[in-house]
Amino acid sequence: MSKFSKVAIIEGSSKYQQSITRKKELHNRGNDVRSPFSRDYTRILHSRAYSRLKHKTQVFFATQNDHICTRIEHVNHVSSIGVTIAKHLGLNEELVLAIATGHDLGHAPFGHAGEKFLSEITSKHLNFKFWHEKNSLRFVDKHEILQDSNGYEQNLNLTYAVRDGIISHCGEVEDIALFPRDEAIDLDEIISANQYPPYTWEGCIVKLSDNIAYIGRDIEDALRLKILDEEHINQLDKIIHNFSDVDIKKTNNTALIHTFVGNLCENSTPEQGMGFSPSHLDFMREIKRFNYKYIYYNERLTIFQNYAKLILNSIFNTLYKFYDGVDTIKYIEEEYLEIYPSLSKTFIEKLRKYSDLGGKEPRRESLNNIVLYKLSDKKDYIRAIIDFIASMSDHYAIKIFDELTSL
Repeated sequence: MSKFSKVAIIEGSSKYQQSITRKKELHNRGNDVRSPFSRDYTRILHSRAYSRLKHKTQVFFATQNDHICTRIEHVNHVSSIGVTIAKHLGLNEELVLAIATGHDLGHAPFGHAGEKFLSEITSKHLNFKFWHEKNSLRFVDKHEILQDSNGYEQNLNLTYAVRDGIISHCGEVEDIALFPRDEAIDLDEIISANQYPPYTWEGCIVKLSDNIAYIGRDIEDALRLKILDEEHINQLDKIIHNFSDVDIKKTNNTALIHTFVGNLCENSTPEQGMGFSPSHLDFMREIKRFNYKYIYYNERLTIFQNYAKLILNSIFNTLYKFYDGVDTIKYIEEEYLEIYPSLSKTFIEKLRKYSDLGGKEPRRESLNNIVLYKLSDKKDYIRAIIDFIASMSDHYAIKIFDELTSL
């Protein structure tokens, strides 16, 4: 029997019933062969937010290089690593796959820089900080919708364990051992990243896999883009040599993933927690410090960060001027549709799908999703802008910015 088999989220386990609860009953056609977590995975996989990840930044902005990691590849890397660990430890692979696939659905365009710029806007106008883990929960709970078998648009309505794993996935791991929490809390009440550990061991796996997935790949991408050179590789090799029990000949993505996955599986037990050995955790910290110093704070990225900030602020400020209370949709159609056709059309579509339409017209009969915005409330309208921008891919944000700057 695998080490964690007795604490896996499977039928009969103490946390199973809470883990499979949904905010409302999910439609069922009677002959579905999937488990609740497998249904969650396919609902996430078919969502528009997942599709847009292919053109969202992981580290390097709006890359034209086919071999540079994008957000969708990162999500799949986390899924692959997580399922490998879950299989070895005897945990629920389907739950890990669903959490990992959905964990970044609410990420802003332009990566963590875009997240920072949106947080500046929300802090100023809405008095809260934007953080992608919370926004990912918001997107799977309220924003993303799918057609059911009768043609009605419904929210994703995922299980508690998947929703919990998404908001609890904050990837920075500082503790030597990670344990899941015992209590099932109201996830909407979480106010900061890393405030609580995940509810399940499977959620813990995704949290740790997120770390493993990016540190080596970011190094390889930086080499491809000539942000790092041979001198930097020599520095990485010196870091390796400082850790005698880390069995790596060369610092590359394959070696790092293999080393950290193996070490995690060897050192994790339900009694002692899930995590790396002290030396491997220190090794991971050293690699992260190297990445921050030479990759994430590189001046080439800083130039694009300034560009990304200009793009997001320009889109926000333009949409902010569109507001006219309950008559906002009509005002946009009359005043801005010809000037900014792509921006106006897609934003109007968003308001028609998620707002109360100002009470001026009925919503489409096929829309059974949650109404998020009252057009009579300017703060709701601002939140609509934030949701709209956060949902954009890098490429679409640049396209809209080009429209704004074209005369």
